[in-house]
Amino acid sequence: MTAAGSTTPAGPAIIEASPTQVHAWLRAGEAVIIDVREPDEHAREHIAGATLIPLSRFDVQKAAALAKPGERIVIHCRSGRRSSDACRLAAGLVDRGITIVNMTGGIEAWKRDALPVTMDMSVTGISVMRQVQLVIGVCVLVGSALAWFVSPVFIVVPAFFGAGLTVAGATGTCALATLIGKLPWNRTRDDGASCSTGKCG
Repeated sequence: MTAAGSTTPAGPAIIEASPTQVHAWLRAGEAVIIDVREPDEHAREHIAGATLIPLSRFDVQKAAALAKPGERIVIHCRSGRRSSDACRLAAGLVDRGITIVNMTGGIEAWKRDALPVTMDMSVTGISVMRQVQLVIGVCVLVGSALAWFVSPVFIVVPAFFGAGLTVAGATGTCALATLIGKLPWNRTRDDGASCSTGKCG
């Protein structure tokens, strides 16, 4: 249910909370917060104290270890979509007495409310999710062109990526994002610091 008491698609034990409410919980020590964005996004800017568990390789047991029965786990992303998916993946934790909270609007809403973020302006480049979009877009475009001008058999290329997007949407995990995230220029430490800035020593 939501903070107002209505049921959400994520399930009856998952609530929605505003950034202001989440900030109050964090200051009072009444919640832990998980960032499900990709490591490069987390390295650029993050909420102090947030634990990074990317949605592309979300580990429910790692999330469970952060809270005790009766405590809250707040999950956030950039705008709220990925965190909603993560909340559904973590919904089983309610059986352990852990409350799952989706932070409405993600870190973008957090910043709009003028709440503090930790930023590293030295981290540059295109985010992993944008790289995923570029790769899929180019492959679909090229595959479609080849199917039209060369041979219909090339239709399998856009079909393959369409199937991949369907699986990613259904499961909340993206194998391509995981693969791209492991490329040298995207390498980060577990705490989200970018290797490209020389902080992975």
